[in-house]
Amino acid sequence: MNPEEAKKKISDLSEKLHYHNQLYYMEDRIEISDFEFDQMMNDLIELEKEFPDLMLPDSPTQRVGGTISKEFPTVRHSSPMLSLGNTYSEQDLIDFDGRVSRGLGTDNYQYFCELKFDGVALSLTYRDGILVRGVTRGDGVQGDDITPNVKTIRSIPLRIHSDYTGEFEVRGEAFIPKEEFVNLNKRKVQAGEDTYANARNTASGTLKMQDSAEVARRKLDCYLYSLTLTDRSIETHEDSIHWMEKAGFNVSDTYKKCSDIKEVLAYIHEWEEKRQQLPVETDGIVIKVNSLDQQNELGFTAKSPRWAIAYKYKSESAETALLDVTYQVGRTGAITPVAELDPVFLAGTTVKRASLHNANEIVRLDLHHKDVVFVEKGGEIIPKVTGVKLEARHANADPVIYPAECPECGTALVRTEGEAVHYCPNTMGCAPQIKGRVEHFISRKALDIDSLGEQTISLLFDKGLLHSPADLFDLTYEQIMELEGFKDLSTKNVLKGIEAGKNIPFSRVLFGLGIRFVGATVAEKLATHFGNIDNLAKAGFEELLSVPEIGEKIAASVNDYFSQDLNIKEIDRLKKAGLQLELEESDQPSSDVLNGKTFVISGVFTEFSRDELKQTIKSHGGKVVSSISSKLDYLVAGENMGPAKLEKATKLDINIISEQEFKELLAEAADV
Repeated sequence: MNPEEAKKKISDLSEKLHYHNQLYYMEDRIEISDFEFDQMMNDLIELEKEFPDLMLPDSPTQRVGGTISKEFPTVRHSSPMLSLGNTYSEQDLIDFDGRVSRGLGTDNYQYFCELKFDGVALSLTYRDGILVRGVTRGDGVQGDDITPNVKTIRSIPLRIHSDYTGEFEVRGEAFIPKEEFVNLNKRKVQAGEDTYANARNTASGTLKMQDSAEVARRKLDCYLYSLTLTDRSIETHEDSIHWMEKAGFNVSDTYKKCSDIKEVLAYIHEWEEKRQQLPVETDGIVIKVNSLDQQNELGFTAKSPRWAIAYKYKSESAETALLDVTYQVGRTGAITPVAELDPVFLAGTTVKRASLHNANEIVRLDLHHKDVVFVEKGGEIIPKVTGVKLEARHANADPVIYPAECPECGTALVRTEGEAVHYCPNTMGCAPQIKGRVEHFISRKALDIDSLGEQTISLLFDKGLLHSPADLFDLTYEQIMELEGFKDLSTKNVLKGIEAGKNIPFSRVLFGLGIRFVGATVAEKLATHFGNIDNLAKAGFEELLSVPEIGEKIAASVNDYFSQDLNIKEIDRLKKAGLQLELEESDQPSSDVLNGKTFVISGVFTEFSRDELKQTIKSHGGKVVSSISSKLDYLVAGENMGPAKLEKATKLDINIISEQEFKELLAEAADV
């Protein structure tokens, strides 16, 4: 067969296989036998082997896998994959509805409800109708590129049924269907192997397997529920769902548009039991404001959208025997009691341990040794003890007594007035605290030293080489090479990762210090306000409170941290090591000409991207907010901006300026 004939044959076979794949996986019907389908697939595989240059980018042969991925590159998401706020209370949903109404200044809005599937979040990018990238959620900001594995999921189209050109993104949930999970465990039993504990974790592990052929054999599925597409015809979430359906995406048909919160509650009640009949595990309902303009108007908090919320169904409960209570020491010294349980199957997993939270909870439960306890999963994820079966208690059972000393180092525990948690104050001599602080320091949101891990940190600690994060920068090639399992390349990778940590921005280093209550967002606000670590260290309580969104608890914790000589010495060592402990010039405000002014950005701009426009405002001292209120100074209006925002700004007599007028405003302010 010559190349021209092969090209035509490859094209014909690909079209037929795509067609029959669509029929089977999306429309649940067949026109040919499995034998005929497999024969066509084998013919295509052989042709592609003979003529590899003629393989199409969306070839059906990618469904069977075969690609071996030794590592998965990290990819930054085009926009954060945020988690949703969630609740188990219908009253909270009514309160959420009230916030939506106040935020929009109207009762003229609708909701779109979808079942919340218990799977693994994925981001899929298409270019000119062809799937080009599949990425895990990761930490929400960046994830792992697992494209070869994603292409084995037969319900994910390799090519869409649309003439849309350009790039767009869809997001959804990959999962192992209930029936396939049962079959998978049957095969494990037949092979004499341990079974998988739950479908979600199995799906997550499957998507990170190196051999995509093995991923294909697991028969994962995927429901899509989110679309990012520049198309004027799409004005609502409902529009985007219907667009995805027409394009050939696998969208669960369990959704419903609701005119008000009463219809939302009715939808929740309808699916409470009915969801058990679905082929995938579910744990709740996602409720979204339907209008995309209104979503944009409501905006986001630091962690979640204000226009969406998840309602969680009440957890399943099981009873089992309490075998023991152990105590874990965290990096901050917090002591967490843990119930060691007789293994019990609950909500899809085998539960062996459950949190008891703190000493107050042990007292509240009136917990005794060898009790029979009731266990639930919070959010159907984290097991917790919720009660005791008193009638099953042994007559001479001893009560569980919370320890007075640290279970790791023997130091007397302390408890701050008003707090429920006990702490070990031996911060510099308690092994779990030391190792925990270093693990936090190298974590992804801090210095992101991925060549180090928990096991290596333990080895370094046991060798006496690691007692604080600053010790990392004193490590030598010879010291690391002596560790068990290390060779030349792995040693150099560790040193390379540590060296790269010196270029991490100040805000992330500050987060990595592990100051109590200073998360990533708070660290960024403190870094921006004070500019460097010395200014922050000198700041008094009242000065800290003047920073937006910094409360008394955070201010007191920051003051306490910098009052300790050991912490000051640690920071001095980090300075000498060359870490970034001040904002770079590019991060510093260019001027304060927009100081005190607030802006909302809406629409598409010609000279700025939205992110560039936000950065320009911030760099001149201004503040960008997500919603329009009477306190707003300016609405910067681009093309195709939401009519609701425009209407509200006009009603409140807000200054509405164009991109050009914004530039003029900046120039005028600079001349004053």
